Amino acid sequence: MAGHSKWANIKHRKGRADAAKGKIFSRLAKEIISAVKEGGSDPKGNTRLRLAIQKAKEANMPNENVDRNIKKASSKDQSNYDEVTYELYGHGGIGILVDGMTDNRNRFSSEIRIATNKRGGTIATPGSVQFNFDRKGIIQIEKKELDEEAVFAAAIDCGAEDFDQAEELFMVITAPEKLYEVKEALASKDLNALEASITMIPKHFVDCDEETAKSNQALIDWLEDIEDVDLVYHNMNSPV
Repeated sequence: MAGHSKWANIKHRKGRADAAKGKIFSRLAKEIISAVKEGGSDPKGNTRLRLAIQKAKEANMPNENVDRNIKKASSKDQSNYDEVTYELYGHGGIGILVDGMTDNRNRFSSEIRIATNKRGGTIATPGSVQFNFDRKGIIQIEKKELDEEAVFAAAIDCGAEDFDQAEELFMVITAPEKLYEVKEALASKDLNALEASITMIPKHFVDCDEETAKSNQALIDWLEDIEDVDLVYHNMNSPV
Protein backbone atom coordinates (compact mmCIF):
# COMPACT_ATOMS: atom_id res chain seq x y z
CA MET A 1 0.00 0.00 0.00
CA ALA A 2 3.08 2.23 -0.17
CA GLY A 3 2.87 5.63 -1.81
CA HIS A 4 -0.62 6.53 -0.58
CA SER A 5 -2.08 5.08 -3.77
CA LYS A 6 -5.85 5.27 -3.69
CA TRP A 7 -5.86 2.30 -6.10
CA ALA A 8 -3.82 -0.01 -3.87
CA ASN A 9 -6.98 -1.60 -2.48
CA ILE A 10 -8.24 -2.36 -5.97
CA LYS A 11 -5.03 -4.20 -6.81
CA HIS A 12 -5.14 -6.09 -3.50
CA ARG A 13 -8.79 -7.10 -3.92
CA LYS A 14 -8.27 -8.18 -7.51
CA GLY A 15 -5.55 -10.60 -6.47
CA ARG A 16 -7.82 -12.08 -3.84
CA ALA A 17 -10.75 -12.26 -6.25
CA ASP A 18 -8.75 -14.03 -8.93
CA ALA A 19 -8.02 -16.75 -6.38
CA ALA A 20 -11.65 -17.01 -5.25
CA LYS A 21 -13.84 -17.27 -8.32
CA GLY A 22 -16.32 -19.46 -6.45
CA LYS A 23 -16.90 -16.68 -3.96
CA ILE A 24 -17.53 -14.21 -6.78
CA PHE A 25 -20.17 -16.54 -8.24
CA SER A 26 -21.74 -16.90 -4.80
CA ARG A 27 -22.06 -13.11 -4.48
CA LEU A 28 -23.52 -12.81 -7.96
CA ALA A 29 -26.06 -15.56 -7.22
CA LYS A 30 -27.16 -13.67 -4.10
CA GLU A 31 -27.49 -10.43 -6.09
CA ILE A 32 -29.64 -12.16 -8.72
CA ILE A 33 -31.88 -13.79 -6.11
CA SER A 34 -32.28 -10.56 -4.16
CA ALA A 35 -33.06 -8.60 -7.34
CA VAL A 36 -35.74 -11.09 -8.43
CA LYS A 37 -37.39 -11.07 -5.00
CA GLU A 38 -37.45 -7.28 -5.04
CA GLY A 39 -38.58 -6.59 -8.61
CA GLY A 40 -39.59 -9.78 -10.41
CA SER A 41 -37.91 -12.18 -12.83
CA ASP A 42 -38.14 -10.10 -16.04
CA PRO A 43 -34.88 -8.16 -16.54
CA LYS A 44 -36.62 -5.79 -18.98
CA GLY A 45 -38.71 -4.38 -16.15
CA ASN A 46 -36.21 -4.95 -13.35
CA THR A 47 -33.15 -2.71 -13.64
CA ARG A 48 -31.43 -4.24 -10.64
CA LEU A 49 -31.77 -7.73 -12.11
CA ARG A 50 -30.56 -6.54 -15.51
CA LEU A 51 -27.40 -5.11 -13.94
CA ALA A 52 -26.87 -8.27 -11.87
CA ILE A 53 -27.11 -10.42 -15.01
CA GLN A 54 -24.68 -8.09 -16.81
CA LYS A 55 -22.19 -8.41 -13.95
CA ALA A 56 -22.60 -12.20 -14.02
CA LYS A 57 -21.82 -12.30 -17.74
CA GLU A 58 -18.74 -10.12 -17.22
CA ALA A 59 -17.55 -12.59 -14.58
CA ASN A 60 -18.12 -15.46 -17.05
CA MET A 61 -20.85 -17.06 -14.98
CA PRO A 62 -22.49 -19.74 -17.16
CA ASN A 63 -25.97 -18.86 -18.46
CA GLU A 64 -27.44 -21.96 -16.83
CA ASN A 65 -26.23 -20.68 -13.45
CA VAL A 66 -27.97 -17.36 -14.05
CA ASP A 67 -31.22 -19.06 -15.12
CA ARG A 68 -31.09 -21.46 -12.18
CA ASN A 69 -30.73 -18.62 -9.67
CA ILE A 70 -33.62 -16.69 -11.24
CA LYS A 71 -35.81 -19.78 -10.83
CA LYS A 72 -34.57 -20.37 -7.27
CA ALA A 73 -35.57 -16.84 -6.32
CA SER A 74 -39.19 -17.58 -7.21
CA SER A 75 -39.38 -20.36 -4.60
CA LYS A 76 -41.09 -19.47 -1.32
CA ASP A 77 -38.45 -21.53 0.49
CA GLN A 78 -35.57 -19.45 -0.87
CA SER A 79 -34.13 -17.05 1.67
CA ASN A 80 -33.68 -13.41 0.80
CA TYR A 81 -30.31 -11.73 1.20
CA ASP A 82 -29.62 -8.42 2.89
CA GLU A 83 -26.71 -6.17 2.02
CA VAL A 84 -24.75 -5.41 5.18
CA THR A 85 -21.79 -3.12 5.87
CA TYR A 86 -19.73 -3.30 9.05
CA GLU A 87 -17.41 -0.49 10.08
CA LEU A 88 -14.27 -1.34 12.05
CA TYR A 89 -11.14 0.29 13.37
CA GLY A 90 -8.01 -1.74 12.81
CA HIS A 91 -4.59 -1.52 14.46
CA GLY A 92 -3.13 1.98 14.50
CA GLY A 93 -6.54 3.56 13.92
CA ILE A 94 -7.05 2.57 10.28
CA GLY A 95 -10.63 2.45 9.02
CA ILE A 96 -12.07 -0.78 7.62
CA LEU A 97 -15.36 -1.28 5.77
CA VAL A 98 -16.70 -4.82 5.37
CA ASP A 99 -19.37 -5.32 2.67
CA GLY A 100 -21.37 -8.51 2.44
CA MET A 101 -24.71 -10.15 1.65
CA THR A 102 -26.27 -12.52 4.14
CA ASP A 103 -29.47 -14.41 4.87
CA ASN A 104 -28.63 -14.44 8.59
CA ARG A 105 -27.59 -11.13 10.14
CA ASN A 106 -26.96 -12.71 13.56
CA ARG A 107 -24.51 -15.22 12.10
CA PHE A 108 -22.74 -12.50 10.13
CA SER A 109 -22.47 -10.27 13.21
CA SER A 110 -21.07 -13.16 15.24
CA GLU A 111 -18.40 -13.89 12.62
CA ILE A 112 -17.30 -10.24 12.56
CA ARG A 113 -16.95 -10.29 16.35
CA ILE A 114 -14.92 -13.50 16.18
CA ALA A 115 -12.59 -11.84 13.64
CA THR A 116 -11.88 -8.91 15.95
CA ASN A 117 -11.48 -11.22 18.95
CA LYS A 118 -8.91 -13.32 17.07
CA ARG A 119 -7.08 -10.62 15.10
CA GLY A 120 -7.72 -7.41 17.01
CA GLY A 121 -9.52 -4.27 15.97
CA THR A 122 -12.87 -2.96 17.19
CA ILE A 123 -16.35 -2.64 15.71
CA ALA A 124 -17.06 1.07 15.18
CA THR A 125 -20.19 3.15 15.51
CA PRO A 126 -22.13 3.22 12.19
CA GLY A 127 -21.01 6.19 10.10
CA SER A 128 -17.78 6.82 11.99
CA VAL A 129 -15.62 5.07 9.37
CA GLN A 130 -17.73 5.31 6.24
CA PHE A 131 -17.54 9.11 6.04
CA ASN A 132 -13.79 8.75 5.36
CA PHE A 133 -14.54 7.02 2.03
CA ASP A 134 -16.16 8.11 -1.23
CA ARG A 135 -18.44 5.62 -3.03
CA LYS A 136 -17.59 5.71 -6.73
CA GLY A 137 -17.91 3.68 -9.90
CA ILE A 138 -14.54 2.62 -11.30
CA ILE A 139 -13.98 1.48 -14.87
CA GLN A 140 -10.58 -0.08 -15.48
CA ILE A 141 -9.18 0.05 -19.02
CA GLU A 142 -5.88 -1.53 -20.04
CA LYS A 143 -3.44 1.08 -21.30
CA LYS A 144 -1.84 -1.03 -24.05
CA GLU A 145 -1.14 1.41 -26.89
CA LEU A 146 -3.93 3.83 -25.99
CA ASP A 147 -3.27 7.57 -25.91
CA GLU A 148 -3.87 9.01 -22.43
CA GLU A 149 -5.27 12.34 -23.63
CA ALA A 150 -7.65 10.63 -26.05
CA VAL A 151 -8.95 8.25 -23.35
CA PHE A 152 -9.34 11.15 -20.91
CA ALA A 153 -11.34 13.18 -23.46
CA ALA A 154 -13.53 10.19 -24.30
CA ALA A 155 -14.17 9.44 -20.62
CA ILE A 156 -15.28 13.00 -19.84
CA ASP A 157 -17.41 13.08 -23.00
CA CYS A 158 -19.11 9.85 -21.88
CA GLY A 159 -20.09 11.32 -18.52
CA ALA A 160 -17.18 10.37 -16.24
CA GLU A 161 -16.48 12.48 -13.15
CA ASP A 162 -12.72 12.06 -13.11
CA PHE A 163 -9.82 10.17 -14.62
CA ASP A 164 -6.66 8.63 -13.17
CA GLN A 165 -4.17 5.84 -13.84
CA ALA A 166 -2.37 3.05 -12.02
CA GLU A 167 0.46 1.02 -13.52
CA GLU A 168 -0.97 -0.62 -16.68
CA LEU A 169 -4.51 0.70 -16.16
CA PHE A 170 -6.52 3.83 -16.86
CA MET A 171 -9.12 4.44 -14.14
CA VAL A 172 -12.35 6.12 -15.23
CA ILE A 173 -14.28 7.42 -12.21
CA THR A 174 -18.05 7.84 -12.27
CA ALA A 175 -20.97 8.48 -9.98
CA PRO A 176 -22.12 5.01 -8.78
CA GLU A 177 -25.47 5.23 -10.56
CA LYS A 178 -23.80 6.11 -13.88
CA LEU A 179 -21.24 3.28 -13.88
CA TYR A 180 -22.83 1.07 -16.54
CA GLU A 181 -24.08 4.00 -18.62
CA VAL A 182 -20.52 5.35 -18.90
CA LYS A 183 -19.10 1.86 -19.44
CA GLU A 184 -21.42 1.23 -22.39
CA ALA A 185 -20.69 4.68 -23.85
CA LEU A 186 -16.95 3.97 -23.68
CA ALA A 187 -17.48 0.57 -25.32
CA SER A 188 -19.20 2.34 -28.23
CA LYS A 189 -15.90 4.20 -28.70
CA ASP A 190 -13.94 0.89 -28.69
CA LEU A 191 -12.71 1.50 -25.14
CA ASN A 192 -13.65 -1.77 -23.50
CA ALA A 193 -13.48 -2.21 -19.75
CA LEU A 194 -11.25 -4.80 -18.16
CA GLU A 195 -13.44 -4.46 -15.07
CA ALA A 196 -16.23 -2.17 -13.85
CA SER A 197 -17.32 -2.02 -10.22
CA ILE A 198 -18.55 0.13 -7.37
CA THR A 199 -15.80 0.76 -4.84
CA MET A 200 -15.02 2.84 -1.78
CA ILE A 201 -12.06 5.20 -2.23
CA PRO A 202 -10.30 6.50 0.91
CA LYS A 203 -10.27 10.27 1.35
CA HIS A 204 -7.09 10.00 3.38
CA PHE A 205 -4.67 7.30 4.49
CA VAL A 206 -3.26 6.25 7.86
CA ASP A 207 0.47 5.48 7.96
CA CYS A 208 1.43 2.20 9.64
CA ASP A 209 4.77 0.68 10.55
CA GLU A 210 5.61 -2.83 9.38
CA GLU A 211 4.42 -4.63 12.51
CA THR A 212 1.11 -2.76 12.60
CA ALA A 213 0.60 -3.34 8.88
CA LYS A 214 1.09 -7.10 9.32
CA SER A 215 -1.45 -7.15 12.17
CA ASN A 216 -3.93 -5.26 10.01
CA GLN A 217 -3.36 -7.56 7.05
CA ALA A 218 -4.02 -10.60 9.25
CA LEU A 219 -7.35 -9.04 10.29
CA ILE A 220 -8.24 -8.12 6.71
CA ASP A 221 -7.42 -11.66 5.48
CA TRP A 222 -9.61 -13.16 8.23
CA LEU A 223 -12.50 -10.87 7.30
CA GLU A 224 -12.19 -11.67 3.59
CA ASP A 225 -12.39 -15.40 4.34
CA ILE A 226 -15.83 -15.06 6.02
CA GLU A 227 -18.35 -16.70 3.69
CA ASP A 228 -20.82 -13.79 3.59
CA VAL A 229 -18.11 -11.12 3.12
CA ASP A 230 -17.64 -9.85 -0.41
CA LEU A 231 -15.27 -6.90 -0.19
CA VAL A 232 -13.08 -5.33 2.47
CA TYR A 233 -11.94 -1.71 2.05
CA HIS A 234 -9.36 0.07 4.19
CA ASN A 235 -7.26 3.23 4.31
CA MET A 236 -3.99 1.75 5.53
CA ASN A 237 -0.75 3.03 4.07
CA SER A 238 1.74 0.25 4.60
CA PRO A 239 5.54 0.44 4.39
CA VAL A 240 5.63 -2.94 2.59
